[in-house]
Amino acid sequence: MSDNLIEVRNLVKHFEVSKSLFSRNKKIVKAVDGISFDIKAGETLGLVGQSGCGKTTTARSLCLLDPKTSGNINFYNPDSQSMESFDNINEDGLKTFRRNIQMIFQDPYESLNPRWTIKDIIKEPLDIHNIGSLNEREEAIIEILRTVGLTPPENYLGRYPHEISGGQRQRVSIARTLVMKPKFVVCDEPTSMLDVSIRISIMDLMLNLAKELEVAYLYITHDLAVARYMCNRIAVMFNGKIVEIAKTEELLQNPIHPYTKRLISSIPIPDPSFNREKYLINYDELDKIISNNPDEKMVDIGGGHFVATHDTKEFFIDS
Repeated sequence: MSDNLIEVRNLVKHFEVSKSLFSRNKKIVKAVDGISFDIKAGETLGLVGQSGCGKTTTARSLCLLDPKTSGNINFYNPDSQSMESFDNINEDGLKTFRRNIQMIFQDPYESLNPRWTIKDIIKEPLDIHNIGSLNEREEAIIEILRTVGLTPPENYLGRYPHEISGGQRQRVSIARTLVMKPKFVVCDEPTSMLDVSIRISIMDLMLNLAKELEVAYLYITHDLAVARYMCNRIAVMFNGKIVEIAKTEELLQNPIHPYTKRLISSIPIPDPSFNREKYLINYDELDKIISNNPDEKMVDIGGGHFVATHDTKEFFIDS
């Protein structure tokens, strides 16, 4: 029996956009173009890449916020104790899905209703899914506020989002997500808008909750240092495709794909005397070759290290 919680196979999400304001001709934007990966129970998979590579679109497709164009997404349904396809979800199955798969959004300022109190914000999903009695819901809210470090909880129940700090808002977002006790959480750069001084506390909180509640994460970020701290494995995404995926230390110490090497070489090192090899890439050529090989498979080079195989010599520019 597979211990996978999420299985994604050849996920595709394309958007039609007009070439100009008055043009009837449509252009296809391949935001996500045939990616595959698995996430096991309790695992954190990092999804990294430059802005516009399709990370957030992947997240929204996994949460059924944007319908996929094609491909298969399967998730483990704890009620039936079996893998089920998103394509076969009925109304009852959708409620189970929403209860077990949640998302933490990037912006804590926009993801919370400014007219609701903290208590109302966290209580809403419990009301929608009719979980517990009124007293049990009150107790669940108090407990989750303590869990995310908003103590004493009574001091926060009647507050509004504008009355607390950015870090506290993100803790409320995490509390709203985890009060449902989901099995899988998509995290869309949850610390990128926070001050550096409080990012580590939020990341430690999420790691501790993953252990306590056995939650699996898809952690989206453009910061490889954050990915290294948070993730068991990392998948590298470029222009809608995953080009490399491996265990975190293996990928950072032994990158194979030229785009992965370029990402790692761009990380600043606070030592002016340190001189390392730089990788300059012809991105147009890289994009062209990847786009012209839509059926190219990821190859396992050992130890679960998968990489898209290309003729990489064409990508590099002499520096």
